Amino acid sequence: MEIINAGINLYDKYFVPSLIELGIALGIFMLFLISSSIITRMIFKVGDIFAKKSKTGLDDDMLIAFKKPVRVLVILLGLYIALIYLPFSKGTEDNITLLFRVSIIVLITWGLYNLAGTYEVLYDKLGTKLNFRSQKILKPFISKVIRIIIIAISIAIIAEEFGYSISAFVAGLGIGGIAIAMAAKDTLANVFGGIAILMDKPFDIGDWIVASGVEGVVENINFRSTKVRTFEKAIVSIPNSKMSEEAITNFSRRGIRRVRFYLGIVYSTSSDKIQMVVKKINDMLVEHPDVDNEIILSNFEVFNTSSLDILIQYYAKTSDYQEYLSVKENVNFKIMDILEEENVEVAFPSTSIYFEDNLNTNEHHKQS
Repeated sequence: MEIINAGINLYDKYFVPSLIELGIALGIFMLFLISSSIITRMIFKVGDIFAKKSKTGLDDDMLIAFKKPVRVLVILLGLYIALIYLPFSKGTEDNITLLFRVSIIVLITWGLYNLAGTYEVLYDKLGTKLNFRSQKILKPFISKVIRIIIIAISIAIIAEEFGYSISAFVAGLGIGGIAIAMAAKDTLANVFGGIAILMDKPFDIGDWIVASGVEGVVENINFRSTKVRTFEKAIVSIPNSKMSEEAITNFSRRGIRRVRFYLGIVYSTSSDKIQMVVKKINDMLVEHPDVDNEIILSNFEVFNTSSLDILIQYYAKTSDYQEYLSVKENVNFKIMDILEEENVEVAFPSTSIYFEDNLNTNEHHKQS
């Protein structure tokens, strides 16, 4: 197609429109520009009538996705009619028509691009088939794939409109595919790593994980990396290839969180007191509504250097960090109450020094 010579020139060099023609063309464009909102609203009112009769959510999603592109289309249609009205040469009119067709392709691409991010039914069906707990990871990942495909197809169609052969380009990709794959092997590894994460489902967006030495909450996963926000509020990007190869600990899926520590009491505490403290702590943990009572340990375990250590271990019925701290705080206060009731003191690191009697006698003789 020999339409474009060194760029697209909309003005024919011999074209001199009259003021009346320019006024009419400008009036046509302004009419469409001013009434674009009204026309768009009327189109979508009709669309709403048909969408309400449909059982799927595709119609509603399409109306949302194409609302802005349709309004722009109305304005471009007015511009196209105004330009075609003017007495341009045949070549210039062909260029104007070509640009209008390309604009329609761009607007359709815009609408489909929006639809790829809003079409919930597609992600719900995929999520059910792939047994996903939620669409938090599936939706952004698949929508990005679909959007890239939409843009690639759009570029190919526009190139064909301008007379470029896509078949030659595709053939060239086949020849240079190996070189491209070698140059982009890290990127490809991350893409396949992301797909592996998507299929294996080791975590979801919002989950609290530890991976590659990073602990935090998953915020996003894309083609190249997984973004984790640490508890210091920093964002860490971990390559998907690394994520798919290393162990991932997901704290959000365990439902409970362990608390384990030693309670040191002073050596002067009698065995009866120790037994009573151990029993009361155990009973308190069993009766606590926020503690899982299947695995509770409360035992006098160690004769430490400066304390008698009681092992206390239990599981809080939550994976949320703030709730976990609240449960732990409540249990600690109850343990303090038990110690006060039994008049038992908590030990602290200390060192006792003992002097033998003969040392004191020798010192007494020296002073004499």
